[in-house]
Amino acid sequence: MRTAVLTEQGKPLEVVERETPAPGPGEILVKVTACGMCFSEVGLVHGNYPSARFPTVPGHEISGVVAELGPGVEWPAPGTPVGGQWIYGSCGRCDQCVRGDQILCTGAPRRVTGITDDGGYAEYYIARAGFVTPLPDGLDPVAAAPLMCAGITAFNGLRHAGAAAGSRVAVLGTGGVGEMAIRFAAAMGARVAAVSRSRRAEDETRRRGAEHYVATDEQDAAEALRSWGGADVIVNTTPSTAPAQAALGGLAPDGTLLVLGVGAENLAVPPGALVMNRVRVMGSPSGSPHDLRDTLAFAAAHGIVPDVTPVTLDEAPGVLTTMVEGRHHGRSVITFG
Repeated sequence: MRTAVLTEQGKPLEVVERETPAPGPGEILVKVTACGMCFSEVGLVHGNYPSARFPTVPGHEISGVVAELGPGVEWPAPGTPVGGQWIYGSCGRCDQCVRGDQILCTGAPRRVTGITDDGGYAEYYIARAGFVTPLPDGLDPVAAAPLMCAGITAFNGLRHAGAAAGSRVAVLGTGGVGEMAIRFAAAMGARVAAVSRSRRAEDETRRRGAEHYVATDEQDAAEALRSWGGADVIVNTTPSTAPAQAALGGLAPDGTLLVLGVGAENLAVPPGALVMNRVRVMGSPSGSPHDLRDTLAFAAAHGIVPDVTPVTLDEAPGVLTTMVEGRHHGRSVITFG
């Protein structure tokens, strides 16, 4: 099979040929239809994941079809369209795992698709049988690929933060996770404000469901959100702490700052603001298999998929280079014919 490999930290992506792997006990072989190129792959190149194994095949936004079952596996049946996600596997024994929150597993080092285990930048990949999710009818497998990371991260975070019909949700950043947060919050019935540095993305964010737009090179984010009525939920989807820090004062009483994008800087929260306005600060990781099932069902019911640009495996190294250099815009998805 053909696959793209990161041989070492900091090295460019290489397209090579490998033997197609065979599934072992508890595993399945998935023929990949499409794999989204996520900003996490930039972190992999930069060495942000100490657990990363090199050489590795990146990619955790995977849609494909079950090709073969390993010993002892009865589900999902060969031919089933499935999605593969960030979490590759878990211990299955700790309190979090037995409650269905495998993404919070504390019983073993976390296994991550495309980081500790080979991912979807390949014609085939091996998955744990319990960690893929059947795709609902009607979802385009190419456009739906980023739902397996950007989609579940936004959807799961929003519902844990209390986004609901009539609430005001401010989304910081209009990239991959930001786009999904805007679409999902609007479909949940929330009123949505998009916050970005310039007005470059205003038209497309309004098309995706935002009723209000804040360009921070023109106005203060917190002041603009207070003028809007205050945000019940502020979602930081950017890979920086600064936007969340600047917007924090725009929370309404009983509001929640939801951190999805991770920056290197610490977040400073005035304790007086926490106490007097009863506000909360929380983070949310991607999600467990049942969260992905909920995400995909909601997306299918509301016709939600991200805007994507299909690319070939041979184009992927160049695309990743532009991502690493900060010159890439939009969401690229590797497709396999």
